Amino acid sequence: MAREFTRSDRVADAVQRLLSQLIPSEIRDPRVGMVNINDVDVARDLSMAKVYITVVGAEADACEQAVAILNKAAGFLRTLMSKEMTMRTTPKLQFFYDVTAHQGQALSSLIDKAVASDQSKQPSQTDDSDIAPKEG
Repeated sequence: MAREFTRSDRVADAVQRLLSQLIPSEIRDPRVGMVNINDVDVARDLSMAKVYITVVGAEADACEQAVAILNKAAGFLRTLMSKEMTMRTTPKLQFFYDVTAHQGQALSSLIDKAVASDQSKQPSQTDDSDIAPKEG
């Protein structure tokens, strides 16, 4: 029976869990703020890990600044990870700003506006007596 998850998937999950603990406790730069780790992609040879993040309540400029700070601290975070993980080599970390959360919010607001405009164009039905239940 084949394994359900590959080793790189399991390492990515472990890296995500560990970084979600290490970043708030070890990175003391106030410009970083509250970081959400949305996804981690680990290369098949386990040499690189791409970490996709967003910063809670921050605009794109502040998120890009936080990504730059985390990329500078990537070696430090890798050292801390290597002490916690029992692997021969620890993947190099590379942080990226994940724009999907902001794009999702923009799409959601567009959908809400479209639904609201459709509802305002339809005549309201206050009398439900026209609809008779089906007998079956």
